[in-house]
Amino acid sequence: MDPRWLALENKPKPYIVAHRGNQVACPENTLAAFRQAVTDGADIIETDLHLSADGAFLCIHDDTIDRTTDGKGKVAQMTLPEIKSLSASYGRPKFYAECIPTLAELAELVPANMILALELKTDRFLEDETCRQLANELDQTGVRDRTIVLSFSLARLGTMHAIAPDIPIGSITIKNPVPYRDATLLGPFWPLLLLNPFYLLMAHRRSQIVCPLDPNPNSRLRLYKRLKCDAVLTNDPASTNQALKRIQA
Repeated sequence: MDPRWLALENKPKPYIVAHRGNQVACPENTLAAFRQAVTDGADIIETDLHLSADGAFLCIHDDTIDRTTDGKGKVAQMTLPEIKSLSASYGRPKFYAECIPTLAELAELVPANMILALELKTDRFLEDETCRQLANELDQTGVRDRTIVLSFSLARLGTMHAIAPDIPIGSITIKNPVPYRDATLLGPFWPLLLLNPFYLLMAHRRSQIVCPLDPNPNSRLRLYKRLKCDAVLTNDPASTNQALKRIQA
């Protein structure tokens, strides 16, 4: 197992992965959502990365700001000051002051005993220089040794791994029922675990970590415990944490 995950060894599995923070209690991918996930007892914070026109790494899922802010336009065509001028409240007045965070802001917020999972959302991560820039920023913010990069794109993961082989990679898939050999973490769409009942066995033989792609997992937690999944993804880490405690009790 990669040494970066040893910090979680004193915590019971499955680990809780906060999908874009706690996006039930707060607007997704905001500092409020990330802080809430920490309070809820999440073990890993997951977010998405795009780049602004002036090269800032931003925590936002879509390639446009239309859905989650009060503005319109493509993230890649806007500067950081332009993006920071917008509210990322996702239509929730209580959170009007929230804006799209930078990776540096998230890194400052994440406690030392938590893992950071970054999904590479743009083909800019096929560029060596972009991957080098990301590795350098993770160094500068002090989170490189507890960060994993994720993607549906094996090409993006391959470029990142070539530039920074010390940073573990996680492969997410909707349709591949066979574990990808070269990843530290595997995120198969959850029905694939039923399609291939040997998925966990195959992965664990290679010391790989399995976290089903299932952002609303509570009704399947007993299944994931029985299969010995290493982590569960959730939109609501508070309720998932409580449900796991009830099962474990």
